[in-house]
Amino acid sequence: MLRRAMLCAFLAFVPGVLTAQGQQPPLRIAASSFASVEVHLNARPIGNKWYEEDASLSGPSRIAITYGQPHARGRRIIGGLIPTDTVWRFGANMATTLHTDVDVTLGTLALPRGDYTLFLLHTSANVWQLVVSSRTAEWGTDYDRTKDVGRIPLTARTMQDNEESLTMYLVPDSATPQSGYAALSGVLRIRWGTTELSTKWTVKPQL
Repeated sequence: MLRRAMLCAFLAFVPGVLTAQGQQPPLRIAASSFASVEVHLNARPIGNKWYEEDASLSGPSRIAITYGQPHARGRRIIGGLIPTDTVWRFGANMATTLHTDVDVTLGTLALPRGDYTLFLLHTSANVWQLVVSSRTAEWGTDYDRTKDVGRIPLTARTMQDNEESLTMYLVPDSATPQSGYAALSGVLRIRWGTTELSTKWTVKPQL
């Protein structure tokens, strides 16, 4: 009987297979998506030197943020999906991760190359902070304050347009227009609803 019940439960979730009641399970769009944003450098630090992309045999250096992307779907965002005075998971499902192949300064916080987890804090005084944790490979709600590397103040502004889904951008600063390249710095932009949060990032040019 136990094996039969387990088989029925499995078949109920197989696409195209009827449930015990003879009906197909409804098709749904998931409540959240999976998203990432990256910027690339055309060299990689190895030892005490920078190696160009074609010489490093490992591709360009990356700064990448990967996150579960929740969609508002008519729900209240600030004070609802994003709690107040509580460190928030900063996305959906698995914890939001920052991977950097280079030493980078995010806001005023210096981060050696490596992997980090990002959280978000909104306070009742309408102060926003990006929380950087050294703990990785965790579920989004498994926050441990003892693993904090630091907290970064975020600048907030109200947008005219509404961003339905939590979306992050790593926007490089422009170098001289004639060069065709971007600078080793930029802005992290976080948008959801009519709120935009931002902070600067800078790549450390020397090892």
